[in-house]
Amino acid sequence: GAPNVSTATAVREQHGHDESMHPCAPPDVVVWPQAVGQVQELAALCHRCRVPMVPFGTGTGLEGGVNAVQGGVCFDLSRMDTIAELSLEDFSVTVEPGVTRKALNRHLRGTGLWFPVGTVGMRGV
Repeated sequence: GAPNVSTATAVREQHGHDESMHPCAPPDVVVWPQAVGQVQELAALCHRCRVPMVPFGTGTGLEGGVNAVQGGVCFDLSRMDTIAELSLEDFSVTVEPGVTRKALNRHLRGTGLWFPVGTVGMRGV
């Protein structure tokens, strides 16, 4: 529905670039899925209709990966921000793709753990 889909120019332009030097290439539409099942349904629909899919996190990338050079659907994953499981024993955490480093570190506060900048290996749900 409307609060989860936008074709507004400003929204599309916001999602059509990151921190890279590449010029803006906005998607045709931006959607905000809130559950894995919604992502699966949207991805199946895009695949069936041969429409490009572009994932969007926070827009801080440096590679131009969010530029929708062929248009398509931008999946803004920021609303999928649940921290599903934390295992202090093996230093692992399972998160949804919208969890930011700062949010994770707030969750970890008091455990003696933290997720530093530049760390790789976040495993999504």
